[in-house]
Amino acid sequence: MERNNLYPIFLKTKNLQVLIVGGGFVAEEKLTFLLKSSPDANVTIVSPMFREGTIALAKKGNVTLIEDIYKKDFIQGKHIVVATTDIPEVNVDVYKDCRAEAKLVNVADNPPYCDFYMGGIVTKGNVKVAISTNGKSPTTAKRLRQFFEEVIPENIDDLVKNLNEYRKTIKGNFEEKVEKLNEFTKSLVEKK
Repeated sequence: MERNNLYPIFLKTKNLQVLIVGGGFVAEEKLTFLLKSSPDANVTIVSPMFREGTIALAKKGNVTLIEDIYKKDFIQGKHIVVATTDIPEVNVDVYKDCRAEAKLVNVADNPPYCDFYMGGIVTKGNVKVAISTNGKSPTTAKRLRQFFEEVIPENIDDLVKNLNEYRKTIKGNFEEKVEKLNEFTKSLVEKK
C-alpha cells in the first residue's frame, strides 16, 4: 500500500526569505495562501509582469515585486523558492539552480520538481492543521480543509490558551507534566 512519507513542518516565514518566480494566476494563488497563513512572511516575486491582484496583495504584506525575467542571482539569500511560470524550461532552470545551492524548491503542479508541497491549511487562533495528499489530489486537500474549518470549534484557541496557563502551574519533571496534560486533555478525543 502506498503511503504519504512527507514530513510536515511549520516554518517561521518571518525568519526566512521566500522567492516566487512568475507573476501570473498561479503565483498570485501561492502568494495569497502564503500570506493568509503567514501574514508576516518575507516574499520577493520576480516576473516580467504582475497581475493587479498580486500588486494589491504585495502592498498588504512584506512583499517585494521585481519586474524582470528570472536569473540565477535571484535565488541568492533565499531559503525557499516557488516556480510558477508558464514556461517549463524556466521552471526546470529554477529547480536545477535551487538543487545546486541546497535551497528548498517547489515547481507548481510538477511533483518531480518539488522538495515540498503547499498543502491545505486550517487556522483557528494558535491551532493550525496542515493537510497533504502527497501531491496527488489538491482538490481532496481543499475539501478536507473545508471539513476541518467547519468541525474545529471557533473557541479552540481559548482552550489552547487555558491549557497553556494550566501547564505553567503543573509541578514535577517533564514526564509527570506530560502525563497530567494527557489525562486532562483525554476527553478531547474520546468517542462518545
